[in-house]
Amino acid sequence: MSARLEVLVRPRARRAGLVGFRADGKLMLAVTAPPEDGRANEAVAGLLGEALGLKSRDIAIVRGKSSRAKLIEVTGMDEQELRRRIERALDGAKETRGD
Repeated sequence: MSARLEVLVRPRARRAGLVGFRADGKLMLAVTAPPEDGRANEAVAGLLGEALGLKSRDIAIVRGKSSRAKLIEVTGMDEQELRRRIERALDGAKETRGD
């Protein structure tokens, strides 16, 4: 079982985290790593793994390894569970920031 997710990444951000869903359905996220030598991609997998409660090895970049726009495949859950966990992580981030 796996699910796919389109993301838009902001590398070299001051703070890493999930930003939120855009109107087109893509998830925006920020990583502090630069887009060099795959470091930003590794940071994306780590960030999503942490937010979803998975190992980074369960997160694969299917398309866009050298682009800000990426298609991510998450092993171990369906689309509905993926969306639920992301929404929960986004809600937790808002509470932490005090939004």
